[in-house]
Amino acid sequence: MEVDFSNIDEEEITRFYRRISRNIKRVRLQKNMSQLDVALELGIKSVAFYSNCENLKYNKHFNLEHIYKIAKLFDMQPHEFLK
Repeated sequence: MEVDFSNIDEEEITRFYRRISRNIKRVRLQKNMSQLDVALELGIKSVAFYSNCENLKYNKHFNLEHIYKIAKLFDMQPHEFLK
């Protein structure tokens, strides 16, 4: 079965990334963790990079490995960030 993705625009992809980032931020705040705390737990040496991903600055976003590690850190399943 072939799927046509030609109707997906950049804005739709941005909304997808924004949903994930907002959910990560929401859970991080519920866990009373700072961006620095999470960045260090993930092995990210730059809190600025983490912040840029969480806030979608400079076209930065979390990749699948980040999402997987963040989910493990928060004792969640990765798919929960897609809700």
